[in-house]
Amino acid sequence: MTENLTTHDFCIRLLIVDDEQTIRRLCMTVGESLGFLCLEAESGDAALAVLEEQPVHMILTDMVMPRMSGIEFLEQVKRDYPGIEVAVMTGHGSVETAVQAMKLGAYDYIAKPFAPLDDLRLFLRRMADKVRLVEENLYLRERSETETAVHGIIGSSGSIQHVLRLISRLKDTRTPVLISGESGTGKELVARALHFRGNLANRPFVAVDCGSLVPTLIESELFGYEKGAFTGALRSRQGLLQSADTGTIFLDEVGELPLEMQARLLRFIQEKEVRPVGSNEKVKVDVRIMAATNRDLEAEYKKGTFRKDLYFRLNVVTISLPPLRERRSDIPILAAFFLERLAPGRGVQVSGDAMKALLAYDWPGNVRELENCLERAVALGDQRILEVSDLPPSIAQAEIAAEPVDSREISGHPTDLRATDLEDIERATIERVFSQVNGDKALAGKMLGISRATLYRKLKRYNIGVREHPPQSTTLQ
Repeated sequence: MTENLTTHDFCIRLLIVDDEQTIRRLCMTVGESLGFLCLEAESGDAALAVLEEQPVHMILTDMVMPRMSGIEFLEQVKRDYPGIEVAVMTGHGSVETAVQAMKLGAYDYIAKPFAPLDDLRLFLRRMADKVRLVEENLYLRERSETETAVHGIIGSSGSIQHVLRLISRLKDTRTPVLISGESGTGKELVARALHFRGNLANRPFVAVDCGSLVPTLIESELFGYEKGAFTGALRSRQGLLQSADTGTIFLDEVGELPLEMQARLLRFIQEKEVRPVGSNEKVKVDVRIMAATNRDLEAEYKKGTFRKDLYFRLNVVTISLPPLRERRSDIPILAAFFLERLAPGRGVQVSGDAMKALLAYDWPGNVRELENCLERAVALGDQRILEVSDLPPSIAQAEIAAEPVDSREISGHPTDLRATDLEDIERATIERVFSQVNGDKALAGKMLGISRATLYRKLKRYNIGVREHPPQSTTLQ
C-alpha cells in the first residue's frame, strides 16, 4: 500500500519468506535485478511483523516453515491484506499443497530448486505485471470515485481530492489510520467513509468521543465490566471495544485520553484482547483502529503528555484534513450542497455580496461552522436569495482575506477574486467540474452538490455545454 502510487511510476515491493537464508538471498538477487525493492523474513511470524510496518505488493513464501506453515501464513495474509499478491514455493514435490494454496487465493506456485534461474525471473516478472495491471485499474477507479462527493466530504480543491484518493486506497485495508485536523474539518466523516465504503461496511462501526468520557468511567466504558465490579454495576456490560468486534473502532480526540488509559489502549492494540473491569478472563477482539485528533500528537509525546509508543501504533497512515480557510475555492460548492440539503427544492442561493463575505471569513469552526451559518440564514430568512444581512455579524463584517482564494483551483487562470463577483466564481467552478466529468450532468451535479434541475438551469444561464458556433447550413443557395 503506497499513498502516492501512479499507474506507471512505482517500485514493486517484494517480501521473501523462507527459513533458509540461501533461498532468501537468491530470490532477493533475482528480484533486485528486476528493479524490485526486496524485503526478507525467516518465518511467517516475522513476515507478519514486517507487513505491520511496511507496505508490500508481492510475497513469495515457502510452504514448509517452523511454527507457522505457508498455508497458515497465506490464510492470514489473505484475510488481513487481501490486496497483496502471494505466490508459494514448494521444494517437496507436494502438488496437492500447492493446489490448496491456489484455492486459498495464491497467485501461483513455483518448485524449488530453481533450475534454470531464468524460470524464477520470468515467474516474478509475470507476477509483477499482474500487480501493475491491478494498480492501473485501481488508479483509474480512484480518479472516477474522487470526482464525486464521498460521505459528505465535498470539494474539488487539490487538498480534498488528495484526501478522497487516500480514502479510496485505504478503505479495504485494516491499516490503522490517524486522522488529523482542526475541529469541524470532518474527521469523523473521513472515518465513516473509510469504513462504509470498504469491505467492513456490514460490520460494526463504533465511534468513541474520548474527550467526553468521564475520567473515572473511561476504563469501564471502553473495556466493559462484570456484575458487581463496582457500586452500581448491577449487571455485566460489554465495552465499546468489544462492541466493535470484527468492525471498526473510531477513537475521536484520542489525545484527550489520560496516560494510564493510553497504556491500557496500547496493550489492547498489541494483544488484541480486552479484560472487563472485575473479570479475570480475557476476551479476543478483532477490530480496525482509527483515531482522530486536533492536537499535534508528536509535540504531545515530546512533552510527555502522550505515549510515544501509542503514537507510532496509531500513526501508521495519517490523513490530514485542511482547514476551510486553506481551501476557500470549495466554499461555493459547499454552500450549494448545504443549501440544497437544508432547503430541498426551494432553489435558495447566496447573493454576490454574501458570497464575498463567506469567502473573506476565516472560519475558525471550519466546515461545521459554515453549515451552521447557512442553516441559521435559511431558518431566519424568507427569501430565495441570502443576503449579507442574513449572515451572523462576525461573518457579514469580515474583511477580504489577506490570502485570497487560489483562483487557479477554480478556473485555471490567475485572477484577483477580491474583484470577482459570485457569478464569475460560480461559472468558473461549474465549467471546471463539467470539464472534469466530460459533460456527464449527473456526475457534475453530484460533485457540485446540487440537483440536476439546478444544474441544468445554471448550465443554460452560463451557456456551458452549448456549442458556441452552430454547424453551418448545408442548404445550397
